[in-house]
Formats: sequence, C-alpha cells, structure tokens
Amino acid sequence: MAFERLGTATAPRQLFSTTPAQRVALARQQFFEEGVRPSGLVGEAVIQSWLRCTRNHSDRQRIVPFDAVTPSRLHATLARNRELLEVARQELASMESALSGTDSRVILTDGEGVVVHVTQHPTGAHQPVLRKTARVGVNISERMVGTTAPGIVATTGQACTVDGAEHYFDVLSQMQCAAAPIRDVTGRLAGVLDITMEARRFGFDAASMVALYATTIENRLLQSQSRDHLILRFQASPNLLGTPMEALAGVAPDGTIAWLNSAGARLIGRLPEEACERDVESMLGHDLASLLRLERREAAQPLRLASGLGVWVQARLKAADGADFRHAVAMPGESIAVAALTPAPIETVPPEKGAAKAQAPEAPHGETLREHSRKLIEDALAMQGGNVSQAARQLGVSRGTLYRRLQDWRAEDKRRAAEEA
Repeated sequence: MAFERLGTATAPRQLFSTTPAQRVALARQQFFEEGVRPSGLVGEAVIQSWLRCTRNHSDRQRIVPFDAVTPSRLHATLARNRELLEVARQELASMESALSGTDSRVILTDGEGVVVHVTQHPTGAHQPVLRKTARVGVNISERMVGTTAPGIVATTGQACTVDGAEHYFDVLSQMQCAAAPIRDVTGRLAGVLDITMEARRFGFDAASMVALYATTIENRLLQSQSRDHLILRFQASPNLLGTPMEALAGVAPDGTIAWLNSAGARLIGRLPEEACERDVESMLGHDLASLLRLERREAAQPLRLASGLGVWVQARLKAADGADFRHAVAMPGESIAVAALTPAPIETVPPEKGAAKAQAPEAPHGETLREHSRKLIEDALAMQGGNVSQAARQLGVSRGTLYRRLQDWRAEDKRRAAEEA
C-alpha cells in the first residue's frame, strides 16, 4: 500500500457522492487500497486515526475480542475515578432518561479508554457488538479496538463523531458514536463521554448532546476538585450563569488563575503556560481583594474585564477542607478581614459625569485566600469568647471543621517557629 502518498493533497476523484455510506466507501478504497489521502470524504480526525491504526492493526477483518481489563486494574480504575463518577451521576441519569427511547447507550470511560459507566438497558439481538462492548471494565481505547469516537477523544482530547464504516475494523461498521472530553483542574483528560448506537442511525444531534453533558460534568468536576480556590462564575448574560455555557475560573491563594473551563478561556483568553503570567489582576482587571468582596453577594454582579468586556459574575470561596464561607455572618466589631468581604460597589462602567466614585473598603495588601479564611475564623472566635461551637454556628460550618483548621494552623505555626529558631 502506497501510504507515502497520503501526505499529498490529492483531491477525491468523485466529488459528489450521494450518501454518507458512499463517501466512506470511496474513502476506504482510496486510503486502504490506493494509499491516497481521502480528504473531503471523511474528517481529518478519522484519517489520522486510520493512520495510527495501520501501524498497530494489520488485519481490518479480524474479530475484536473487547476484553475487560484485569479485576485488579478495574478496581484501581474505579477507585481512581470515584470523584468523576460521583459528580457525573446526576447528569448520566438525566442523559440516559432522555435517550431511553432511542436504543442508544451512554458510555463513560476514564482518560485511558476503560469503561467506568455504561447504560444498563438490555441489548437486543440486533446489537451483538454493543452486548460485548457495553460493559464496565472493557478497554475501548484506539489501541485496543481501533477507530471509534471515544478512542479518538482519549488519544487526541478533541470531540468527534465516527459514523459506520469510518470505524477501522469491519466488525464495527454498523456502529455510530459521538464522544466529547472531560478535563480536570490540571487540564488533563479525566474522562470521555460517549453516545453509541448499533444498526441504526442517530435520529438526533448526538454530537451536540454529548458535548452539552460533557461540559456540565466537566464544570462540576472542576469545582469539586478546587481546594482553597475562589471560584468565579461569569458570562456576558446573567441568564447563562448556572448553565453549561457559564464561564468558570479558579483563583489560587497566591492571586493567580489556577484553571479556566473552555467558556472562560474563550472569554478571557487561554490560560498561559507559565504561572507567573496568570496574575488575576492582569487577566481579569481586578485584584484579589476586589474579587473577595464579591464573594459575599448572592446575586450576580456586573464587572468589566481587563479587555473591556462587561460580564456578570458570582464568586464562591471554597476552603481546602471543603468548607464554604459564603454564608458566614458578620457580627458587630468585625475586623478589616471581614469588612473586606462586605458588599461594596466595584466600578464596572464609567460613572456619570459629576457623580462621586464609590469607595470600597480595602482589604490588607497581599491578603491571600488562606489568610482571609484564618482571619475570618479567628475574628468569629474572638467575638464568641473562644467558644468553638458558637463560632462555628456564626460561620455556618461544622464544629469539626473549625477544630481541624485550628489544629492545622497550630502545627504550621510550630513548624514555622522551629524553622526560625
């Protein structure tokens, strides 16, 4: 086979195929028999997958075993992906309910292509391949089963669909699948969400549906994995907050943006590679103290980004142990740290001519989220005369949470004192 010709810009001989099946058949003929790149007949993601598969699988007619991984690997995989499965539980149930009349299967894999969840509806006699593949523990990575949508996503990290004979192995030629990636706070691929159907074509936009649910699961995972971050939710319209279209950002205790979801990246630009370039003020146009003040407001607030774009934003401070101080009660005699979170106007649009510019209370210069949390707790304890139970009630957190935080700080103070000595 003349695969060296695949790099050339050879145009398809038949420019107008009447059906998708005819276009794929022509693409397979050009690629596998003539060694010609079938550009325009199938997507580039499929062509690249075929190229990878020809290096690993010489026989396209062979029977694919669809073997499950070993019990020990499956146990480790499920344990490693417990958080992903937990945050995805609600969306998977909703997705499966919506698709229950379509004969489709919802499949969730880990980042390596091992199935960790699959729709439990029984398969019919017309679904022999699904009966083998739709099982927890089966490895459906490209390396194992050739070209599939979840296999391509696990390899490239990019959403795609694979239709019928676009699958590398002939045994999968009756399958239709659409898949989308789910990323974690580090930007790595955490999982792949897939919709698969056998012996029938999708009667709906499967790619859009799987992208919608994958985005929702990813947003939940990002927020769940954030520790000691100020989580910002923002969009040009307040009606988009709380939807899969909302932008999300995690602000680290050092005042840098730790992560952005895809919507956030589109609104403020891709997250720079170097941490020193992620300063929240240069990227968003507001310093950490100003954003912390927004955390005390339940309703979305208008904000002008560094680019000049006006958005609506909500902020939530999530502590390292999961405690949420959004509803902490400010009592009389509160300190500067608490006052810094009191609702105060932030200039979002140019003030009217002659109007006085509202001044917001200032937080201590360079205050981090960790310092803010500690001061908030210490102030509450001081107001309650050292009574942990009453301070916990004032802050709206458990007494155990306060005890753990206090013990951690005391241990940290002892280590610091020992180092200074």
